[in-house]
Amino acid sequence: MRGLVLLGSAMAIPPNSAPPPQHPKPKPKPKPKSSLLTSTPTKLSPPLSTLRSGPPLLSNLPWDLNYCSDLASKLVQDGRFDDFSIMAETLIASGVDLSQLVSAGISGLLREGRVYCVVEVLTKVEKLGVRPLELFDGSTMELLSQKCRRILGDGKVEEVVGLMEILDGFHFPVKELLEPLDVIRICVKRRNPNLAVRYACILPHAHIIFCTIIHEFGKKGDLVLALTAFEVSKQKIIGPSMYAYRTMIDVCGLCGDYQKSRYIYEELLAQKVTPNIYVFNSLMNVNAHDFSYTLKIYKNMQNLGVTADMASYNILLKACCVAGRVDLAQEIYREVQHLESTGKLKLDVFTYSTIIKVFADAKLWQMALKIKEDMLSADVIPNTVTWSALISSCANAGIIEQAVQIFEEMLLAGCEPNSQCYNILLHACVEACQYDRAFRLFQSWKGSRYQEISGGSGFGHTVDAEKHQNYSISMPNCLSNSHYLNFSKGSPFTPTTTTYNILMKACGTDYYRAKALMDEMKTVGLSPNHISWTILIDICGSTGNIAGAVRILKTMRDAGIKPDVVAYTTAIKYCVESKNLKIAFSLFTEMKRYQIKPNLVTYNTLLRARSRYGSLHEVQQYLAIYKDMRKAGYNANDYYLEELIEEWCEGVIQDNNLNQSKFSSCNKADSGRPQSLLLETVAAHLQKSTLESLAIDLQGLTQVEARIVVLAVLRMIKENYTRGHPIKDDILVILGKRNTEASPVKHVTEVKDAIIKLLKDELGLEVLFAGPETAIGKSNNLGSSRDSDPNWRESLERNKSLTQVESSARRPAVLQRFKVTRESLEHWLQRRVGAIGR
Repeated sequence: MRGLVLLGSAMAIPPNSAPPPQHPKPKPKPKPKSSLLTSTPTKLSPPLSTLRSGPPLLSNLPWDLNYCSDLASKLVQDGRFDDFSIMAETLIASGVDLSQLVSAGISGLLREGRVYCVVEVLTKVEKLGVRPLELFDGSTMELLSQKCRRILGDGKVEEVVGLMEILDGFHFPVKELLEPLDVIRICVKRRNPNLAVRYACILPHAHIIFCTIIHEFGKKGDLVLALTAFEVSKQKIIGPSMYAYRTMIDVCGLCGDYQKSRYIYEELLAQKVTPNIYVFNSLMNVNAHDFSYTLKIYKNMQNLGVTADMASYNILLKACCVAGRVDLAQEIYREVQHLESTGKLKLDVFTYSTIIKVFADAKLWQMALKIKEDMLSADVIPNTVTWSALISSCANAGIIEQAVQIFEEMLLAGCEPNSQCYNILLHACVEACQYDRAFRLFQSWKGSRYQEISGGSGFGHTVDAEKHQNYSISMPNCLSNSHYLNFSKGSPFTPTTTTYNILMKACGTDYYRAKALMDEMKTVGLSPNHISWTILIDICGSTGNIAGAVRILKTMRDAGIKPDVVAYTTAIKYCVESKNLKIAFSLFTEMKRYQIKPNLVTYNTLLRARSRYGSLHEVQQYLAIYKDMRKAGYNANDYYLEELIEEWCEGVIQDNNLNQSKFSSCNKADSGRPQSLLLETVAAHLQKSTLESLAIDLQGLTQVEARIVVLAVLRMIKENYTRGHPIKDDILVILGKRNTEASPVKHVTEVKDAIIKLLKDELGLEVLFAGPETAIGKSNNLGSSRDSDPNWRESLERNKSLTQVESSARRPAVLQRFKVTRESLEHWLQRRVGAIGR
């Protein structure tokens, strides 16, 4: 009977058969237990099934509970759940409290980590009508919680969620077994929103947990999975949850996709659901950078009958601050003041701080101070943000003395300044070129005291004295006898990386002092950031040490800071200024290699590096940068580049000493045309690496543009020829389409005449129409000039007429084209090379 006769033996004990107290024999009991646990059958022990179906007298028999407890625990630990179920059913029928018998066995299983064996026991017990939760006391529940946390710590989040679902079916308090946020964060880390929502469904207040899941994905910047969690959670909730919609809109703001927040809002309206004030506030806050849209939402909110709260007005003030709309900010401020006077609203510290920030950004420091007076009158205590905005209002206006005075008031009011307050004052001093003062403030704060000395000889360090020696004496007389500020209170000042960056700017051109500040930054446990290294590059480059500036870029990368576009652009700027264009372009290539996207300043710095082009390679290089700039979405000022390319192209015929002023791009009357068309066309033609089957497409170009393109191709051919690349074919010139039933378009004819005149009259090349074999200006001796044929003009007109007649016989619209012969090109190139040699 698989060792279950033990229970039978125990049940066969007659009533009152327990040993008398005067003859205790504790040993006999373990002995039969030991033998029976080894599954040794005995003839005296009936099977459990027999006992279970035995006479009713059994239920009246007394039980040795300690013995039964040990037996039940052993059956559970051995995984003999069916036998345990038979025993439990019998004991329950006899009126025995099962929880006292099973608790020890469950604890043993949990200590061994056999959690799913516990689940099996609970399943058996539940079938017998016993609530599984009654088998767990406080210590057993804590043991179960520890084991669940261990499984979660091993990263087995799917197993944990499945276990929690089972325990929830047994009515266990699953929220107390594990911290829900720990499970959710691991699901987010595993990028599994469905599992996170599945776990949330078994928790109380699931709709709040859904929002936590969405927000956690948003904090990771994963908008796609946040939206997935949002959509899955909507299927678990009856009706729209404003809390979920608000959270999803906030996440759109975290991820920078304000457009998606608008779609979510429109989805609510499409369902004929009126959002509550919190959804409207979140939507306005996410779109605060777009003042017109924010104002539109505010008006929609009013039309829908949703009353604005203080947060709504604060967000409107924030939008005014971002948009620089001082007038509207004042209007909103007056409106909320009126609402406050009627008792409908109460202005908070955020409202006052925001309106002060609006005036601070507009450099209206006096109006900012007026708001502070209103704030104090309303018994609203300014906080650190308020004082910081007040200091910034004076600092932005360049009123350093007033900024220092407000800083003093802040300290006297008992408000502890943060690092931003200190940095604002230092930055104001640097912007006002009061470099010594910035260093004196810094040293006094570091010395755990506040002391301000203005004018005179002062103390502290002198920064670039020869350059800035007159700043302290150039201050107005009214500020020369400035007050002294002394405070016995210890300074809470803790420098930040921004603090040191500001001081590095105050070093002027003193590279070694700036480097010492960077070293000091490291000694106090701070790490130089991109701005720190860029300032060092700027200081080094401003002294003309280009090699040092480039070396700093490498040092920056070795220090684990990847140079950004600002660092590279700064180095490129100084390379261009010092005419080290080779280094500048190598840095640009390095940027592209490290996949750092150039910005508009980078492109413009490189494109304006030359005042004229010398070689084909230089033109190709600049045109490649231009095309890359256009591809990146930047709009360039093409005029400067066009002028340089036009000058380079006209260099083909400079020896002719012709006056080309009439062809200058300044005279182009093609307003409304794409400015990039000429440059893109030139770039496309100069990118061709072979001279075989070379074609020049002039479709859509004006006379001047067509001239520049043709000259650019000819200059490319000339430079390739001088490097040993011979001409292998004729040049085909494509003009435009011609209709068979009408005369050629006037514009195409003008372009054709201008180009033929350029090729023949100015360059002396031979031109043939693509259809007929008759040449224009062709002579029997290609080596001779066109002047050897006195009737060449008549021949030109005759061939043109013949070509027009033959072309008109072709029915479909065809392209007008002609070609420049290879022989005439070679003759022209030989003359050009010979002229250069002489």
